[in-house]
Amino acid sequence: MTTDPIQLLIDAGAIPSSPFGSSSRYSGVRLAVHQRRPEDPAVAYVSRRFIPPRGALAIAAQPLIASGERPDSLAARYLGDPLLYWRIADANAVVDPNELTDTLGRRVDIPLPPGMPGA
Repeated sequence: MTTDPIQLLIDAGAIPSSPFGSSSRYSGVRLAVHQRRPEDPAVAYVSRRFIPPRGALAIAAQPLIASGERPDSLAARYLGDPLLYWRIADANAVVDPNELTDTLGRRVDIPLPPGMPGA
């Protein structure tokens, strides 16, 4: 049993065990600790997050990119939360979300919002 007061608060649910909110792309991704040598300080890091293969997400819409569009504005309009822009990036297999809106007239895949059947 640990006597670390922070760990006790985490175990009791008083402090969230993840630093990421439910709309974060890292929500649910395991945290790990790296320590090179026992005398070195431990460094926490986020484990690898795998992007679903293109076509694995159900697509709700395919709008054309207009002038002034941004990834967050697309997410706000189609998913109801501007912080979910990363879901659109995942659906289009892009690493940099700004690639989504760099080309006017590009058709962008919008996945179903989280929690919807088939999402």
